[in-house]
Amino acid sequence: MTAPLLFDVLGPLRVRRGDAEVDLGPAKHRAVLAMLVLHANKPVSPAAIVDAVWSGDPPADGTNVVQKYVAGLRRILGREAITLSEAGYALRIGDDCLDADVFQHLLQRAEAARAGGRLAEAESLLGRANAMWRADALAGLSGPFFDAMRDRLAESRGAGLEAWAHIQLQLGRHAQLVPQLVDLVARFPLREGLRYTLILALYRCGRQAEALAAYRDTRTLLIEEYGVEPGERLQDLHRRILQGDPSLLPPHGYAVTVIPAPRSRPAPASRRRLVLAIVGAAVPVVSCGFGTWAVIGFFAAYRRSWKLALGAAGYLALNVFFAVSMGATDPELGNPPWDDLAMIALAAALFGGAAHGALLGLELPRWQPGEAAVSEIEARVRREQARQLHTSHPKLARELGIGRPDRERAFDDGGLVDVNAVPAGVLTAVAGLPPGAAAAIAADRDRNGPLATVDDLVRRGLLSGADLDRVRDRLIV
Repeated sequence: MTAPLLFDVLGPLRVRRGDAEVDLGPAKHRAVLAMLVLHANKPVSPAAIVDAVWSGDPPADGTNVVQKYVAGLRRILGREAITLSEAGYALRIGDDCLDADVFQHLLQRAEAARAGGRLAEAESLLGRANAMWRADALAGLSGPFFDAMRDRLAESRGAGLEAWAHIQLQLGRHAQLVPQLVDLVARFPLREGLRYTLILALYRCGRQAEALAAYRDTRTLLIEEYGVEPGERLQDLHRRILQGDPSLLPPHGYAVTVIPAPRSRPAPASRRRLVLAIVGAAVPVVSCGFGTWAVIGFFAAYRRSWKLALGAAGYLALNVFFAVSMGATDPELGNPPWDDLAMIALAAALFGGAAHGALLGLELPRWQPGEAAVSEIEARVRREQARQLHTSHPKLARELGIGRPDRERAFDDGGLVDVNAVPAGVLTAVAGLPPGAAAAIAADRDRNGPLATVDDLVRRGLLSGADLDRVRDRLIV
């Protein structure tokens, strides 16, 4: 018995008979067949085929040309595969012989399993469905009709990925999910469902600042590109994160998985205050009062307080007065009057300094990142996300303009710069590059070709190792 023909459109058009792929011939053959596949088991008029395949530039005798291509396809696929009626040509396809149909059936079965609480079954079905995609749907076919069909199929793909991500959250896999969601949000930037899942996954990983930054990125994109606010579901999630809503925590039985932030945060305030209070009191005592000015000077610098700076200078003056007084004492003269003052000065530096240092340690303000620090953390997170996308999907990264601040782009890459692509004028804006390095890099790559890695900047003598360490975070190739 002859194996049925299988038609695949979730990627470049492909026809299989069993395990063997069928050679479809020239590009126009494939385009005509794609039109028939997308209207499987329904007649398609020659005029509709001409309009889809030769959009804007139809052949002089379109009907005869279509007839010629259909005849070729019937020789390849079998005469019974394509029938002709007054309404046009129809491609006969059996049940579950078109991958797009199989994909939709799997999504429907997964939704039924999820609704019935069978999460493992739903996850398996969605995994099978999403694995059917080999590339963008109908890759290689151009024209308004194929573009519209590609968008429609991509919408279905996005729905499948959203459903899969939602189940991963329900299964408590938020930590493993975050890197994949970063990739998916970049590929489907307008799907609020994926962004919702990313924000919630970040929050469940203990990364509240990044979750809020992801919401701000979403809102900025929607407002600047489309003039609309995020949907009510996203806005509600944002409000609940700000309120610390306990219902956002993972399902019962799954713990919050805390992923360290890019920078290590200071110790808890209470422990840090106790340590500083002990140090603030101990240094003046151990140093017999001569270290008091250094302790108060530290707190002055930390708090940026000119009053404390004057206090540190005052303690230093007491130390100097004591030392000078003791050096000026002549044993033969007995006990001069300034000796008493010198001892008072030493006691003030010793005991007063110990008490002062302890109190300052206990009253040390709780650490809060400033606006500039928060912005830098958010930019670093976006750079890391963009770098992951650049590594795993370089073609998509180029389309999104990652690393090309000289071009308009739809993806905030946190300030990454592609040293192989941007002009010298853009390189000069990279903070940390020494003077003249941007021009030297541009001239070298024009002369010797692109860099393979950012470490080539050192190997080619364009930067020192220390210079590269300062800017490595911002560069890609």
